[in-house]
Amino acid sequence: MAEKEIFYLGPKTSYTDVAKEKLKEQFNLTEYIDIEKPTITAVTNEIQKTENIKSLAVLPIENSIEGIVKESIDNIARVNDNGIKIIAECVIPINHCLITYAKEISQINTIVSHPQAISQCFDYIYNTFGDNVVYKSESSTANAVKNISPKDTNICAIGSKYSADYYNKPVVREDINDEKFNQTRFLLLGREELHSSESDYKTSITFSTENKSGALCDILNILRNYDINMSYISSRPSKKSLGEYTFYIDFDGKITDDKVSKAMFEVLQHTAMFKHLGSYPKAIL
Repeated sequence: MAEKEIFYLGPKTSYTDVAKEKLKEQFNLTEYIDIEKPTITAVTNEIQKTENIKSLAVLPIENSIEGIVKESIDNIARVNDNGIKIIAECVIPINHCLITYAKEISQINTIVSHPQAISQCFDYIYNTFGDNVVYKSESSTANAVKNISPKDTNICAIGSKYSADYYNKPVVREDINDEKFNQTRFLLLGREELHSSESDYKTSITFSTENKSGALCDILNILRNYDINMSYISSRPSKKSLGEYTFYIDFDGKITDDKVSKAMFEVLQHTAMFKHLGSYPKAIL
């Protein structure tokens, strides 16, 4: 039988790697081998085509400052294997550092990192460098840190101290993110429910409605009528027609709970497309 794999957005020391390790510890996933992938799309593709149905995938889904990770929610919604669900989540604190071989801050004219990390540190960057820098995007903060070299004395990376220590890169400033309460939520995808002693669950769904007045309100009223607490909502273009959207919602409870199952039956009557993405233990904060 093929090995049990856990796919994640790499490289080693990315925040997704940190989340992966936390999830492996929490659910005792000791038999899994780590497989890093360069993009979120590659991660979701791999879990769909792997030969071992017990394999898992870890994706970032939401940051407390920047909001939804668009590539993740688009890919989760497009997964064509209905057996693959969200089976767990965790939350990781984000602490960015300025990492560079420059002897003086004034030497730096280029900043390299993941676009979200740059956005999360924008006030610090502007106050430190003004308009005198250019930005280069990397697929992850870990790659940004990994790829700078001693010859890059005019370049700095934004990433974690964990990455800097692991790749032996010099940290010149710590905790440079503008909001100190900066957290990212990560999801674990798989085909089998994980056993948890946690009693509090949440459910994620995605759906589309007819493009008419009050269509979304009808859905939200159903949740209210069943006293179901919604914790998150976002919309994404349907990519089929201008002005059409799909919605992503998180709410308290499991899909098998009596009031949730009744509510979802009613929701189905008001949607053009509906998909249950998973019911899973809430993150331990």
